[in-house]
Amino acid sequence: MGNHEYSATVAWVRKADAKFTDNRYSRAHEWRFDGGTRVPASSSPKVVPPPLSAEAAVDPEEAFVASLSSCHMLFFLFHAAKKGFIVDRYEDHALGTMGKNAEGRVAMLKIALRPLITWNGPAPSAGELEAIHHQSHLDCYIANSVKTDVVIEAPAVEAPAVEARV
Repeated sequence: MGNHEYSATVAWVRKADAKFTDNRYSRAHEWRFDGGTRVPASSSPKVVPPPLSAEAAVDPEEAFVASLSSCHMLFFLFHAAKKGFIVDRYEDHALGTMGKNAEGRVAMLKIALRPLITWNGPAPSAGELEAIHHQSHLDCYIANSVKTDVVIEAPAVEAPAVEARV
């Protein structure tokens, strides 16, 4: 695969009544993508309390977790299809954990991917499911780009024929 470039525009405008130097300005902004999609964004309300953060907007921490989860899912669907398994639904309740890293800096320390997968027809065995997740993790561009520990919480026993919680 050759090099590809990806772009995003991040736009913020100070509200006219915000002094700014008192650090009491809105962190709400917008992400714009090449296909025309616009996403309301903000700092995390866990970092900068509302009303200075927009709670309904996506924050960079959530986007990071979603980006990694989405990349893993896309490779998972690809590998499951190649192996002849039919996925009807894939819903990941991914969880990112922030904390201090070894250098004493705040960082995303761990992302747990916990997809609920609904199969149409035979489900893979626990070993096959683990192998599909493992290959998907190895192939995921986002996982290959970060230092964060990424874990797939695999089932302890073989997945049921209809749904598999990972």
